Amino acid sequence: MRTNRRQRHGVLAVLATTALLVAACGGAGDEGGSQGGQAGQPGNTAGFDGTTIKLGVLSPLSGPTAVIGQPLTNGNKVWFDHINAQGGIAGKYKVELVQEDTQYKPDITVQRYNKIKNDVVAFTQILGTAPTLAVKPLLESDKMVAAPASLDAFWVREPNLLPVGAPYQIQAINAMDHYLSEGGGSTDSKICTMVQDDVYGEAGQEGVEFAAKENGFTVANTQKFKVNTENYAGQIGALAGAGCEMVFLTATPSDAGKIWGTAAQAKFTPQWYAQSPSWVGALAKSAVAPYMKQYVRIVAEGTEWGDESVPGMKDMMDRVKKYAPQQEPDYYFAFGYNQGRAMTALLEKAVERGDLSREGLLKASEELGVVSFDGLTDDYTYGPADKRNPPRSSTVFTVAPDKPFGLTAAKYNFTSDAAKKFEFTKADG
Repeated sequence: MRTNRRQRHGVLAVLATTALLVAACGGAGDEGGSQGGQAGQPGNTAGFDGTTIKLGVLSPLSGPTAVIGQPLTNGNKVWFDHINAQGGIAGKYKVELVQEDTQYKPDITVQRYNKIKNDVVAFTQILGTAPTLAVKPLLESDKMVAAPASLDAFWVREPNLLPVGAPYQIQAINAMDHYLSEGGGSTDSKICTMVQDDVYGEAGQEGVEFAAKENGFTVANTQKFKVNTENYAGQIGALAGAGCEMVFLTATPSDAGKIWGTAAQAKFTPQWYAQSPSWVGALAKSAVAPYMKQYVRIVAEGTEWGDESVPGMKDMMDRVKKYAPQQEPDYYFAFGYNQGRAMTALLEKAVERGDLSREGLLKASEELGVVSFDGLTDDYTYGPADKRNPPRSSTVFTVAPDKPFGLTAAKYNFTSDAAKKFEFTKADG
């Protein structure tokens, strides 16, 4: 699995390598330098004029995946609206977001990155595993820090990336534990997977295969599909023919809804567990909702929308009411909000060091310790990339159409023994 993923990584990197050659003629990585900074008083640099810190957002704001990108970006915005109302970073410097629409396409992500990279201090969001891989060589060349809106385990060991949350592999591992311990399954059950045919799908598959080795079960059948496939009858038929009793799904919402609709029509009723980006609240109001309520579980993190027993949720709800009262319940919003929290911790460390340049942020990231998210996700231990320790906990949700965002927590914030053993390695290519 690792070999295959790295091969794909190399293919995606060709996009960024080409862009590097083009951008080199136009001053790629030229940030103007940080001038006159001292402790607590950073000098002007690319994206910082002494008053305002500009942060880039690369997200699909149009197209099918905008159902994730738009609330994520709204979460970024509400967090920084809150920070700006307190005076800004370190109480001194307001934050401005510079947004670009990537359409969830790696090549367009590279183009949009090059368009605004010299106007921002860092990127507080790049959505998607493949888009993040495509710009990773550029981040390295430009000495730029970016927060991926993607949970691949590769990001943990990347010094130019500032990830949040438990990786997809951890979600999959914890899903298998829940199925075996509380979901009615056993190591003799026919456990199968259905995964998007790209690096995102491979991350989920990797987690399931790791859990299989740790728990002593076999993956009986794996079906792959392309993004925005119209007909899933072949894959569903193959899973049914294999006698699958449980299927782990890695997809985005537009595909997931059609997959479950096809399964319902075929009267194929395994226990489904799905990666967090497979869900969107609109599915709970769809014609497939009764099927999903009975057979689908979503593995994500944090708690239910509006659960004010969790301190981070109570604070977020207060800020939503103040800055975005029209915001619908959405855990992608919470993810973007958490990204803002992590980036704020990094920026404040950089201000403390008196250096908001790109190199200054990279050095600050090595000194960043534990960042708490107050229960919206587990704490993340940052620092040097080879020493980072991400959250290893997950929450299993069941579909509940009467709940905000259509989900209710079945098991909150748990960590399996197998998840504790998973090792994180650096991406090659």
